[in-house]
Amino acid sequence: MDSEFFALVLMFQQSVMLHLGKMSNPSTGKAERNLVQAKMSVDILEMLNKKTKGNLDKEEEKFLANVLADTQLNYASEASKPVDAPKTDGTPAGNAEDDIKGTEPPK
Repeated sequence: MDSEFFALVLMFQQSVMLHLGKMSNPSTGKAERNLVQAKMSVDILEMLNKKTKGNLDKEEEKFLANVLADTQLNYASEASKPVDAPKTDGTPAGNAEDDIKGTEPPK
C-alpha cells in the first residue's frame, strides 16, 4: 500500500467536492460552485485510473474505483441541477457564466 497514492487520489477527490460546492472554500469560508474545475479533477481521476491499470494492488484499485465512482455521481448530480438552484445551506449556486469563467471575479 502506497500512502502517497492514497493522498494523491484524496487530493483530487477533495478538489471535486470543493468545486461542486460540497465543501467550503478554506480561503473564503463559503461553498462555491465551479463545474469546469470539478470536471477537470474528475477527468484527472479517470486518466489516473486508466494509466495505472494493472499496476495497483487490490486495495489501491478498489479505493480509486470507489473514489472515481463517487466523484462522477456527485458531478452528474450537480451538473443536472438548474444553474441558479440554491444550495442546501441557502447560498445561491451561482450562474452559468461563473461556471465557465472559473475563478474570475464578478463584473
